[in-house]
Amino acid sequence: MRTTKTQQAKNHRLILQTAVDLMTQNGFEGTTMKQIARTAGLGDATIYKYFPTKEKLVMAYFEQAMGDALALMEKTPQQTDFSLQERLQLLMDSVLEVLLADREFVGIARSLVERAPLLLLGQQLPAKPLLQQAFMGLLEQAEANAEIAPCGFKPSLAGLLADYVYAVVAYWLRDESEGFSNTTQMVDLSLGVLVLALRSGVVDKLLELGGFMVRSQLARLMHEGSGLLDLLHLARRSLDGARQ
Repeated sequence: MRTTKTQQAKNHRLILQTAVDLMTQNGFEGTTMKQIARTAGLGDATIYKYFPTKEKLVMAYFEQAMGDALALMEKTPQQTDFSLQERLQLLMDSVLEVLLADREFVGIARSLVERAPLLLLGQQLPAKPLLQQAFMGLLEQAEANAEIAPCGFKPSLAGLLADYVYAVVAYWLRDESEGFSNTTQMVDLSLGVLVLALRSGVVDKLLELGGFMVRSQLARLMHEGSGLLDLLHLARRSLDGARQ
């Protein structure tokens, strides 16, 4: 009997949630594909029809989570009245809300990538095309509404913003402040700086110089964390002063 697409989707989600639960309890190394399949009530061989390895399963979790976050974002009413910064903030809030229940697992997944960086060799970050498309839509809408200056590098910027999502997640995983207030402040400041830079046309000039340099510096700052909020405050004040 052939499995319907609806049942396949249910099995896909069931396997991922079962893997999250088991890996959170036993760790990545302490969890086997056979355990995941049997706990999910599936045959030992069935799981491999969905995920050939545990590593692929972990990557698929983020594909699903980012899709769920964008769906959650779309449920917010009256988004047409939101500013660009508010829509960007909503997207990031949706991502962190979806990941919150599985925060320990997300930390395990990040440690896995740090221990085995070749895991992502030859492939892009999970769900990056989906995130990039979402950011492109937000940027195009803001440009059409004359909320930001014309930007000739929107695809590159949308790609950087997709990377930014994962950088924020990494920062959030290390955030021990009450209610993750440091992450909230960092996202608010960084998106505020971005929108001010977009209005002034500064972002276009930076991307013209080289998106790779911007991406690498963003990753370094997010990873180190130290001084990031102070730097964002300084950038915000500088851009505010330039507009006056």
